[in-house]
Amino acid sequence: MERWSIELDKEYFKFSAAHFLIFPDGSAERLHGHNYRVFVEIDAALTRFGLVIDFKTVKPVVREICDELDEHWLVPGLHPVLQHGLRADGIVEVRYLERYYAAPKEDVIVMPINNTSSENLATWFGHELQARLARRFPDVLVSRLRVAVEETSGQKGVYSFTADVPG
Repeated sequence: MERWSIELDKEYFKFSAAHFLIFPDGSAERLHGHNYRVFVEIDAALTRFGLVIDFKTVKPVVREICDELDEHWLVPGLHPVLQHGLRADGIVEVRYLERYYAAPKEDVIVMPINNTSSENLATWFGHELQARLARRFPDVLVSRLRVAVEETSGQKGVYSFTADVPG
């Protein structure tokens, strides 16, 4: 079986964000930030022009998602203990055990994940990218998508999706 893919590893596929990780024992990191990098691999059949997908058209989609996350505090909205809410004055309140945080709504993204690990960020990013690729490039049938989110050099969380493509 033959397979084709493109790999995207651009210096500008990055975002800076604050978070804290919650560990299985209930302890949590202090609020801190990372300069995350994103890596993408897309597998699909070759078009009649000999392309999986044009680099020039897909790079802005990846960059767009990075830009949406950039310079925000990422909060795990599905964590079973962490609580968050929006006050009438536009302030997001976050409570985790004895900790209390408050920040302007425009600085916070409450994500549909249970922890802000690089693995979960890669999964969320992968789902977003899949949806946007399907909307913008309906003729490209992605058979496999791999997204890695690096929180520090040499340390990445990876999400991989393989489609059930008739063959």
